[in-house]
Amino acid sequence: MCARRMAEALHDVRDGAAVSQSPASQWTIPSLIDNEQLGAFQWRVLILCFVIALLDGFDTQAIAFTGPAILAAFNLPAGSLAPILTAGIVGMTIGAMTLGMVGDRIGRRPTIMLSLAIFGCATLATAWATDTTHILALRFIAGLGMGGSTPVLLALAAEYGPARYRGAIMTGVLLGLPAGAMLGGLLAVRMLPLIGWEGIFVVGGGLPLAMLALIALLLPESLYYRATRGDPAGQRYIAKVLSKIVTRSLPADARFMVPESAVARAGVRALFVDGNAGKTIGIWAIYLLNWVAWFMLLSWLPTVLKAAGLHAQDAPLGTVIVNAVFIICAIPLSLLLPRVDTRRLLAVMFAVGVAVALGLGFAGQRWTLVFMLVGVAGFGIGGQQIALNYLIVGAYPTALRATATGWSIGMGRAGAILGSAIGGSFLAWGGPKGFFLALAVPLIVAGIAVLSLKLRPAASGAEALALH
Repeated sequence: MCARRMAEALHDVRDGAAVSQSPASQWTIPSLIDNEQLGAFQWRVLILCFVIALLDGFDTQAIAFTGPAILAAFNLPAGSLAPILTAGIVGMTIGAMTLGMVGDRIGRRPTIMLSLAIFGCATLATAWATDTTHILALRFIAGLGMGGSTPVLLALAAEYGPARYRGAIMTGVLLGLPAGAMLGGLLAVRMLPLIGWEGIFVVGGGLPLAMLALIALLLPESLYYRATRGDPAGQRYIAKVLSKIVTRSLPADARFMVPESAVARAGVRALFVDGNAGKTIGIWAIYLLNWVAWFMLLSWLPTVLKAAGLHAQDAPLGTVIVNAVFIICAIPLSLLLPRVDTRRLLAVMFAVGVAVALGLGFAGQRWTLVFMLVGVAGFGIGGQQIALNYLIVGAYPTALRATATGWSIGMGRAGAILGSAIGGSFLAWGGPKGFFLALAVPLIVAGIAVLSLKLRPAASGAEALALH
């Protein structure tokens, strides 16, 4: 769940083009930042963004690794968890679409604080829920904050980093999401028998609320946002912050600006004309089906492992392992993708994912094999989250890529909701074996769709980052 949001959130960030000094005393903010090294002030911003993403990732996966305990506490069948899982993802989808716009209106910093307050309070309140209807409502509310925080965090982190480091910065901040899920799983393994599922939500809700004080003291506002307000106080704020970043002397009457975007956004209709229709349908299918499989796995893995006979307190280890392998694979994949044929790499990944799903279906209670296969799933089912955006580079001209990415991610969000909703039905129908065999189906179809695509030669890493 957290890992797929890496791919989703990258779409919401625009790279600021470096522009030379303008006449008189006008300066563009990115032209000043791009000429500097990362300093202590910028590292502070990036670390705070990473920690917020870490807490976000913890809360996002909290319902997955506490799911078996919640079902036992309320004496419910596994399928009863589906609406709760789905409610959180629907909330995240709405939050990602709405709080980004809020950030443009009231500023990045207050929006991040609002997001923390929303998912912190809702997660904390979950510990005192008396029935699953309450949990469902609270997970939806928490999802609003969790989904809304990531694009705003990324926008802020990207603005404070030089352009040459922007890809690494965004990847580093986003790795906080699976890292948070992994740490949450480790906490659940160690502490669930002692503090119960309620205690996990107390930790998951209390830490974001405590973090609010640090954010209020240490996190600066977006310089881009303050520049677009055009007020003298904003200009003074920008000059004060830039004095902590820029080593050169700036004139006292300097006025700071943000460069205008040079490319107009294309409409969705353009994705279906001039020979694009087949590619668009194929890419949408790949996004949809991969996110169905990824969310079906992440949302239900602890519950499925418990149903297979694993002790409830050990079931969250699946979440830990799959997120850990995803983190390990993320950076090498980011370096490899600009240099290889994305279509062929994705075909290999889907083939690995199918083999993993089938292997898990027949592994039974051979737990060493099960956890090895779960680890490989971090590459063969989750790794596509890193690679998918590179399909857009090879499929569309530059002017269509932002629109193509946005709509493809929209298809992925629909797949995430569907995957979380249907996992319980397959578990109830065929047990753990039926669940994993069903998991192979969207991966097989997605692999066929990948092989059907005809793309341009692999694009450069710079082109791929331009998507983001």
